Amino acid sequence: MFNKLSLKIGLLFFAFILLIEALLFTALYVTLVNERVDEVMASLLARGETHSEVLADHFEPTTLEHVGMMEAASSYIVVITDEAGRILINSDPLEPEMVDVLQHTDFEEVPASGKVVEEKWDDKRYIAADSPITIDGEHAGHVFMFSGTAAIERMVGNLQKQFLAAGAIAVLLTVGTVLMLSRFITLPLIRMKEAAEQLSIGNTGVDLSTDRNDELGELANAITKLSVDLDRLKNARNEFLASISHELRTPLTYIKGYADILSRPGIPQKEREEYIAIIREESAQLAALIGNLFELAKLDLHQFEIRRQDVAIDELLESVAALVKPAFREGRISLSVACEPGLRAFWDPDRIQQVLLNILDNARKHSAAGSRVSVDCRQEGDEIVIRISDEGEGIPSESVPYVFERLYRAEKSRSRENGGSGLGLAIAKEIVESHGGRIDLKSEQGKGTDVIVRLERGESDAQSIVGG
Repeated sequence: MFNKLSLKIGLLFFAFILLIEALLFTALYVTLVNERVDEVMASLLARGETHSEVLADHFEPTTLEHVGMMEAASSYIVVITDEAGRILINSDPLEPEMVDVLQHTDFEEVPASGKVVEEKWDDKRYIAADSPITIDGEHAGHVFMFSGTAAIERMVGNLQKQFLAAGAIAVLLTVGTVLMLSRFITLPLIRMKEAAEQLSIGNTGVDLSTDRNDELGELANAITKLSVDLDRLKNARNEFLASISHELRTPLTYIKGYADILSRPGIPQKEREEYIAIIREESAQLAALIGNLFELAKLDLHQFEIRRQDVAIDELLESVAALVKPAFREGRISLSVACEPGLRAFWDPDRIQQVLLNILDNARKHSAAGSRVSVDCRQEGDEIVIRISDEGEGIPSESVPYVFERLYRAEKSRSRENGGSGLGLAIAKEIVESHGGRIDLKSEQGKGTDVIVRLERGESDAQSIVGG
């Protein structure tokens, strides 16, 4: 139960808000109590000052009795003493606590404006104020006003009840608010967890698309994109496995079939040579396919090594052109190479040659007879840019972002004669990136394709780089 994120967030919010509410309620309660007590004491002191002012003008028995009778009818108790503290009149019988206040009041410390001499309302039965009676600048006596603390305690008790009721309501509202907030925050996370569980069991039909612009919205959209990518990769993997099975089975079938024929006696020499040539051709295709698979395996294991050396780029391009020209000539496709003279770089020539061969082979397979393929190389800033352009059939726009991904084939039903297994361009991309470069593709159906390879010139002290 306590492992649920919603509960943890809810408890954290609840504790935090409850702490703030407790501090605020406590501060408000103390402030209100102090204000009310101060009001009672100020009223008590003001009442005594009023009597002392009257007695200062008429300090005589009649006035004393009048003050005593007036307070006898009120909730206050008045005690009037002379300057020595002897009681002249009191409106109610004195209790021991009142006598104690009278005996322990230091008259010299009481200012002319009066003073509260007993203010401990929480543990005393009475609070008291002393207002001196001053006649012609001389102290003639004192007016002591007493008020029972029961009224203050009742007021404080009422405040406590009100605050407890308000606190209970606040706690209930806080609990409800916290539950809604924690649910609001964790519900998307719960959906994402469920989506991740679906992805983990292979169900890629997950859609968490949302219009939220916060971090949770970004995460939900990222999971949705991941689901789409996984679904596409799963389909590509299945298509790849089917394609590889076909690509492996076909040459093996040819090899086995023609080997069986060759094992028969009486085969004419001319037919025997034709069958041997077919077996060699199929073996070469099989070896190339297995080689590509081996290259991908090394990439996955981070064992793909780049051995840099000083390379004359124009010579490298000419050597690549010499390798592919027979195939281009057979397909009646024109191939031209243009390179700025004197360009040099520190690359792995074998790997870059592999990149160019893969791209040119792809361009040839998708170019019609009589079309043209061009290779242009030049320096742009600190980069060497090699652009390979063809006038072939082009690539569908929806396939362009994926052509360099492993296992991807833009044409789902490509024959062995005009297609491959979808590995060459993926390997080319890995090699280029291992050199610190990048490879881009622009294509328009019916007009052709441009593949742009951008490579850094490299450093002379970078002898080998393991990429992948």
